[in-house]
Amino acid sequence: MSSSSQPRGIRWWPLGFVALATAIAVGVVRTDPARSYQQRNLATLTIAACTLGAVLLWWLFASRTSIRRKLTGLGAVLLLAGVGAGLFRIRGVSGDLVPILEPRWNQWLASSSVAAAKPTGAAPLIPAESAVGISKLVQDAASEYPQFLGARRDGVLPAPARAWGTNWSVRPPEVVWRHPIGPAWSGFAVAGGMAWTQEQSGPQEKVTCYELSTGRLIWEHADEARYATTIAGEGPRATPTVSGSRVITLGATGWLNCLDRATGKKIWSHNLVSEVPAGTPGWGFSGSPMVHQGMVIVIAGGNDGRSVVAYDLESGALRWSGGTHGASYSSPVLATLAGVPQILAFNSSHLTSHDPATGAVLWDHPFGNEQPHVAVPILIGTNRVLISAGYGMGSELVEVASPSAGKLVPSALWHSRKLKAKFSTPFVRDGFAYGLDDGMFACVELKDGAQRWKEGRFGHGQGLLVGNHYLLMAEIGELVLLNPSPEGLGMLGKFRVFSDKTWNPIAVVGNLVLVRNDQEAALVRIPESN
Repeated sequence: MSSSSQPRGIRWWPLGFVALATAIAVGVVRTDPARSYQQRNLATLTIAACTLGAVLLWWLFASRTSIRRKLTGLGAVLLLAGVGAGLFRIRGVSGDLVPILEPRWNQWLASSSVAAAKPTGAAPLIPAESAVGISKLVQDAASEYPQFLGARRDGVLPAPARAWGTNWSVRPPEVVWRHPIGPAWSGFAVAGGMAWTQEQSGPQEKVTCYELSTGRLIWEHADEARYATTIAGEGPRATPTVSGSRVITLGATGWLNCLDRATGKKIWSHNLVSEVPAGTPGWGFSGSPMVHQGMVIVIAGGNDGRSVVAYDLESGALRWSGGTHGASYSSPVLATLAGVPQILAFNSSHLTSHDPATGAVLWDHPFGNEQPHVAVPILIGTNRVLISAGYGMGSELVEVASPSAGKLVPSALWHSRKLKAKFSTPFVRDGFAYGLDDGMFACVELKDGAQRWKEGRFGHGQGLLVGNHYLLMAEIGELVLLNPSPEGLGMLGKFRVFSDKTWNPIAVVGNLVLVRNDQEAALVRIPESN
């Protein structure tokens, strides 16, 4: 028999070419300094999908194997894909845009447990004598956390009256109570022994009020609204704001509610999408309402002078509106720059300043690449503000001057890609800015944006500076206590609370930390120093 009639083996060299091309492409993407960490991950996933497609094309058209083998191999791939899709689902993505796989039976179990998530008499997990002490502590009038990032909206809190113990390996924190909770990325506001948050319950978006010391549900208010996407997750995003006898909330689909804080009774309500009108941001409305001088101020993102709107706290009537930029995911903050009180709004592509009395735009500073802005602007001194964003953007120090009477002019002193705050808000101390830079903790100098150090990988969690200590909820659900300085991270302790993705901001009252994610809520007590 001639050699030309012998059966030929599988042609492997095209597969080797695909493997080499994949390795080169991944290497180029992972080392590209122009791409953010998230962009590198997305590009890597795209390369993986293209590689899989190329392998299938090779097998079907260039492998030189038999038709029977080709069809058998294709059938096996389709069968595995079908079984995998039937057993697992993509439950969102990490802060680095990496898909998170979850067994589908977890979803069924979660649905049944959330249905019973609000026990009317939830028992604390710690001993009764400790629970009594906690009840006394939370009734203290000073034990309040009335809004997102604390009373000043800057993520900086005074040192607690009872100093924290920092040797968590010997005396770790305690979980006072925990229970299932409806999906949401909202945090808690705390006042008068009660805690308010938002959560999703099927087709209803809810504002819920819990007793802080026990986790017992006190009341809930529901709206027929639901926001959910595979990437962004499900439920509301914004943290409630407590002002006097009222609690104000903004839902993911644009419902702005003013409720009686004791009963949950609706006082007034507006829908930003239909009334402003405004389009729903891609990740849902996320900016927490701000109360100032008898007004509720929100970043709505409407056109024709309704980027930022203010409603009367008592009646809900529209007081003013201003600006033309679309909304991002940051919250409005109050600042005094160059001697002028103003409201700062970190919009989709600009940082704008508004007159608190009229909403008129005082100045407008471009920033960003149309990617989300989440961190709030941080006031520095009398005329400077620090802004920061993820997705490769970095930070910028903006100085506001008043060269002529009645006119404010912003200018960038420096821009640095060494501190890219995606979800969390940085803090400033003694001439340095600290915060999460693409999931790692970093320190940069305020004078020029140069990085002093970058350590640890905590993912895209959120934290607060409490006295001299930084309390961080890492993305993996772990509380981390740090004492950062220009010399280094200052790791003090870690304590695991959750086992799932945690993007929600934390709330701190004294030695108590109220934490949650899209599945559970818990109250944690930090040990006191000896």
